[in-house]
Amino acid sequence: MSQWLTSRQGDPSSSGDQELLMIPRWSMVLAILLFVGMQFIFHGVMPHHKHELFPMRLMAGYWWGALVASYALLLGYVSRDVKRRGMSAGLWMLVCVVLPGGIGSVVYFMLRQPILSRCPNCSTTMESGYHFCPQCQFQMAPVCGICHRGTKITDVYCTQCGHDLAEDYAPARLRAYSDTE
Repeated sequence: MSQWLTSRQGDPSSSGDQELLMIPRWSMVLAILLFVGMQFIFHGVMPHHKHELFPMRLMAGYWWGALVASYALLLGYVSRDVKRRGMSAGLWMLVCVVLPGGIGSVVYFMLRQPILSRCPNCSTTMESGYHFCPQCQFQMAPVCGICHRGTKITDVYCTQCGHDLAEDYAPARLRAYSDTE
């Protein structure tokens, strides 16, 4: 778990990559099928008597295909994100599908709960931003001993008050660099 914390805190760009990996395969396959289906509708089913309108039909097919494929990927992401946040998957999938034009997805992103994590000491479920477990006071993230604000594991001094973090005797799993080792 300490490697996961180190990689998440050390590289802010990896957060987006982790979010994209949450899209399930069924959603990717559905997106591809919907995109191909829209191309079939625009180029095979719809009448096309005027060949000078081919570029417009081509552009409309790609646009509508990309739109419905993106919506399928969004539904796949919501289906996984809801479970990660401890919310009702059925309810939110229904809201996202039933409300027209992606409004359900916007509502989801506005009202979603914070990501939950478990305390490694007592297994209490809590928000990921907590620095200490509310049940057993297990230190989850590094904090300054003077101002009690969160710090990064690579910080030598507190960015808020300038306190030397080496004096706090934080657990080794919460320090990346130390002169005492």
